[in-house]
Amino acid sequence: FLRREMRQTQASSMFPQFFWFALPSADCARRIQKYVTKKLGEDWIFLVLLGLVMALVSWGMDYASAKSLQAYKWMYRELHPNIPMQYLAWVTYPLVLILFAAIFCHLVSPQAVGSGIPELKTIMRGVVLKEYLTLKAFVAKVVALTAGLGSGMPVGKEGPFVHIASICAAVLSKFMSIFCGVYEVRHMSLHTFDLLVPACAVGVGCCFGAPLGGVLFSIEVTSTYFAVRNYWRGFFAATFSAFIFRVLAVWNKDADTITALFRTNFRMDFPFDLQELPAFAVIGICSGFLGAFFVYLNRQVVLCIRRHTALSQFLTKYRLIYPGVITFLIATVTFPPGFGQFMAGELMPREAISSLFDNYTWAKYTGDLQILGKSAAWIHPKVSVFIIILLFFLMKFWMAVIATTMPIPCGGFMPVFEIPVFLHKESHTVGKHAEPWPSNFSALSYIETFILLVVVASFTPEGQLEEITSKLLPAM
Repeated sequence: FLRREMRQTQASSMFPQFFWFALPSADCARRIQKYVTKKLGEDWIFLVLLGLVMALVSWGMDYASAKSLQAYKWMYRELHPNIPMQYLAWVTYPLVLILFAAIFCHLVSPQAVGSGIPELKTIMRGVVLKEYLTLKAFVAKVVALTAGLGSGMPVGKEGPFVHIASICAAVLSKFMSIFCGVYEVRHMSLHTFDLLVPACAVGVGCCFGAPLGGVLFSIEVTSTYFAVRNYWRGFFAATFSAFIFRVLAVWNKDADTITALFRTNFRMDFPFDLQELPAFAVIGICSGFLGAFFVYLNRQVVLCIRRHTALSQFLTKYRLIYPGVITFLIATVTFPPGFGQFMAGELMPREAISSLFDNYTWAKYTGDLQILGKSAAWIHPKVSVFIIILLFFLMKFWMAVIATTMPIPCGGFMPVFEIPVFLHKESHTVGKHAEPWPSNFSALSYIETFILLVVVASFTPEGQLEEITSKLLPAM
């Protein structure tokens, strides 16, 4: 009996002691949960997710547009030698895609039309623009831009993709707001500004595999105010995104290893002659005037439509007529058996850019054209290569001017790579070296007045830093 009483007394005395130890255990679990939640909401987690998502989106868009262009070229080749059917396929395919992009944007989110960079700069200066950073705008921008790139029209990816990255950052921040990180959503707060800055860098880094160019772009877009704390955020997110973007290319067997987007193999023992530096400066001056003229023409096209009230109302009511007419006109001009044979019309935009980086002097080439690959489109048996290059420049110039006015997501950065080829290849052809001059990079200052961004975003995709002097001089 005494032993039983002693056991009960000990058990009753142990319960408060056990309960005393249980309280700190529960408090410790809550502290651990709070610590993990806080760490999950920190900057680097958000930036990793942002870079990963945008790399997947960028690669998916490139993959889908590349397959679309392959189908386009396959359809055209399979109809050979029936010229009328080839023309019908050549015109109809891009017409369907452009009209689909226009109507999809109109129905899902009209805010997805255009580049998106002007609106983004407006938002980052404190102005409220509704529906520009929503999930609907993201879907409309991605789908319509993929259709536009897959049509073969001279539209770019860089501007719209910066807008896409900003939308992704805004949507992702809503998900991350369940954690107590710095990117908790607050309407037009400093945190909102901080999440848009790395998004700009990620947008450029995904397009060109150029994280340095992305960081410079984010600085120059936010030129009125740029916090030092955003340097590492932009660079980390852009680097991670560019790395994943190129890894996906290797995974899809588009490249053997992680390399530059437009890899070049120019001679580095003698990149350029000192006497060529004044010529580089002249190229930069010419590109500056052409850039001003490009912007002037683009503005005049838009103002011309707005000034004529009847025309503006008609195009507003029948929204598909304007993009349809422009697409039909461009496709007709570039039809390879027609006028397109005199301006390398069969080359798609990315193919044209890649062919500009070859080491062949086309005017002096007398070997087998099969060795040139896609560059053989620049050589015509009855027309001088100088005439073809000049026609290519003139045609691409006005095509890029009017194509960027269509009511679809489009940018002007990538089409500008093609425009100054007449300076680039003609100087290449008559020059004493086999390396192309840097006019195609200096002409990026046509539309983008960001000098450092232009130079960095040009030498990073090609992977050769030795040409930076010859690019920086004309760009300045």
